[in-house]
Amino acid sequence: MRKFKDKVAVVTGGASGLGKAMAWRFASEGMAVVLADVQQDTLDRTAAEFEAAGHTVLGVVCDVSSQESVDALRDAALGRFGKVHVLCNNAGVAPGGLAWESTLEDWHWCLGVNVYGVIHGLRSFVPHMLAHGEEGHIVNTASVAGLISPPGMAIYCVSKHAVVTLTECLHHDLAAKTALVGASVLCPAYVPTAIADSERNRPATLANTTRARSPEDEAREELLRKAVSSGKISAAQVADAVFDAVRERRFYVLTHPKIKGAIETRLQDILLERAPTDTSRPPPRS
Repeated sequence: MRKFKDKVAVVTGGASGLGKAMAWRFASEGMAVVLADVQQDTLDRTAAEFEAAGHTVLGVVCDVSSQESVDALRDAALGRFGKVHVLCNNAGVAPGGLAWESTLEDWHWCLGVNVYGVIHGLRSFVPHMLAHGEEGHIVNTASVAGLISPPGMAIYCVSKHAVVTLTECLHHDLAAKTALVGASVLCPAYVPTAIADSERNRPATLANTTRARSPEDEAREELLRKAVSSGKISAAQVADAVFDAVRERRFYVLTHPKIKGAIETRLQDILLERAPTDTSRPPPRS
């Protein structure tokens, strides 16, 4: 995309963290932004911030794990602005734990938001973006956890690997249809956001009732919280990288260059048919 002024961007998970930063970046280019979020109070505060800064904004409560809710988001966006040009499927949650200990509630919650949230966004918005015949772009938020497979993160890694391959297939599918709509997959490492506290938005219907929390669970969550808060790259810097990728039609958005070594190691594991390397641990001394 080259023209952004007076265009429209929809961002899920848009009331905080990466979503808010991306929406702010698009708004700074003169775009109207639709903020979609499951948390009403945070959404209202964020929309008020955008309005106070003179930006055109619409806040919509949306549960991306529901196709009906995402369809309602699309209808609200089109009802207010008529067209959508940029779609950021960004909403995400981050449960952790050992692969065999995770409950079905954990799996349904994580895959519902991280994977089906993207699926629902594509199904709702892409036909419209193709039909209006103007330039457009889709950004799906994955993670470096979609490119590597560290221990203790099975559910999250499964969801983010799915988003990466879904977006790669989307790229090919769009290219077969039009040159006007592009796609990017965002794969950041740790960024200071509230992703480590996503449990606050877990639906009561998917609350864990079959397994009690253990000290190990609490230790893992605390480690994740510290890792996220210690991230050296800000949400605003990630948003700048996303904007540049949309403008330049660049597919992979890797915001943390140092992680490329771990990605390369995983690819070598596959090509050499060797057991997966635990890249979360320092290499042994020679």
